[in-house]
Amino acid sequence: MCAPIARANHGASQALSFLSHFTRNFRLNKTELVAAIAADVELSKAEAARVLDAVLENLTKALARGEAVQLIGFGNFTVASRPERTGRNPSTGEQMTIKASKSPKFAAGKALKDAVNAAA
Repeated sequence: MCAPIARANHGASQALSFLSHFTRNFRLNKTELVAAIAADVELSKAEAARVLDAVLENLTKALARGEAVQLIGFGNFTVASRPERTGRNPSTGEQMTIKASKSPKFAAGKALKDAVNAAA
């Protein structure tokens, strides 16, 4: 089941226009992302920061519930389960049990892949 925040389809074009702002070869940090959102949708930086925080919080909550989040054109966030397994301690070579865990996964959508490849 997809989370309610994943239902909007108009975000793909906004995400693609956002990518055009940042074609430099370095990491985009949260402050720069907030500034870009604020400029694109004519919000204050404080309002844009609250929006970004709300999006990330809702994404995190949905994944914590085990739900998939689908953002058409951008990508899919899912949770993968890893079973318990046996491994070795690299220092001692001693056999040990590695606990089962869950890990968030992201698969890029076609529009995002196309935008990244066009910028290359």
